[in-house]
Amino acid sequence: MTSSSHKTIVLLGGGAREHAMAWKLTRDGATVHVLPGNAGIPNSHPDISATDFPAIQSFCQTHGVKLIVVGPEAPLAAGVVDYFAGSDIRVFGPSRAGAVLESSKVWSKDFMRRHGVATAMSWQYRSDKLDQARAKATELDGQVVVKYDGLAAGKGVYVCSSVAEAQAALDDLQQQHSGWFSFLLEEKLTGPEISIIGITDGNRVRLLASSQDHKQLLAGDQGPNTGGMGAYTPVTFAEDNVMAAIRTSIVDPTLRGLQGEQFDFRGFLYFGIMLTSQGPKLLEYNVRLGDPEAEVLLPAMESSLLELIEAALDGKLQQTVVRHRPGFYVGVVLASGGYPAADFPTGFPITGLDELHPSILAFHGATRQQDGQLVTSGGRVLVLVGHALELEDAVAHVYREAARVKFQDVYLRTDIGQRPAPVLEGTW
Repeated sequence: MTSSSHKTIVLLGGGAREHAMAWKLTRDGATVHVLPGNAGIPNSHPDISATDFPAIQSFCQTHGVKLIVVGPEAPLAAGVVDYFAGSDIRVFGPSRAGAVLESSKVWSKDFMRRHGVATAMSWQYRSDKLDQARAKATELDGQVVVKYDGLAAGKGVYVCSSVAEAQAALDDLQQQHSGWFSFLLEEKLTGPEISIIGITDGNRVRLLASSQDHKQLLAGDQGPNTGGMGAYTPVTFAEDNVMAAIRTSIVDPTLRGLQGEQFDFRGFLYFGIMLTSQGPKLLEYNVRLGDPEAEVLLPAMESSLLELIEAALDGKLQQTVVRHRPGFYVGVVLASGGYPAADFPTGFPITGLDELHPSILAFHGATRQQDGQLVTSGGRVLVLVGHALELEDAVAHVYREAARVKFQDVYLRTDIGQRPAPVLEGTW
């Protein structure tokens, strides 16, 4: 395996996920330049967009960079891997064709069906067949999930519990997207959700610890969906029998599918899974680390992320083992008031970060410098991460410290890592 010491790499992206990735890769011995980064990430370069491939190439040539690691989905969907193919700069992530696993819900569902991945029943429609979709939603008594086909920044999924809600979701879809578009209706599944993320070379996968996101804005899983209000790892109910079922019905058939498709996939692979009474079912793939899952998974990881990335690129993943630190990691998002609405005020000064306990990690999501002051610049401003051997202690620690950080209209969900233990029904 290539030596990972004293390596200079470029990391694309600018959120809290990328801050966590930069933090981890730096601890692994790399010098990390983050394009564009943000005010809290060292070596950020705000003048270079994560999708400006010529500027990224020029930066790499100037700084002798031979490895690019991709944080968000947009550069992958735009073809950053394809752009650098044939050059001496390697990119960790799937090709544009492989990124379709995330960027097209319809194609992704067809992939699952082709390769026998356990998932919900679904029906595909085009915008000129909305009447048929309305009829199907009524037939299913509104117990459906409506999914826009393309990337929608986490806002293209509608989980419905009545015919009226389903019809309203279809109305909203029609208003949001002019012209021709595709979408899915899926049967609505129930059960606890879990995130399983791995590093793959297209033939093998090394799974990180289990984690759980908290998508809804409000405590008790109420309110609108967000990009994620917090996460914890490892998941208390992800016991050996659960993980074995996930491997057999979701992970293994996915790997067989990757080997059978005509694209190159070396990157992160995210499985969003629901544990139903019929066993685990795959809700979605992402082709990158989850956010906010990455902010707890990477601190929990004892192994070198850089070595795993290089092993995947070299086709030597079978020589690696993923080791994790003991205990639990809990991440809490501090968000701007008004998030996740499209329009809310930012630019508010942030105080208290210098008062945090040394064990707390503060990953910056949406911050910038203004007149020498750190201020808010978006929805999910910061992610604070605490660790303890017991989950309850990690929760108490991170919330106690989060109270020290202040900015106008700061909002945080109060029950991250505190869902009641689920009863897994059915046979596992």
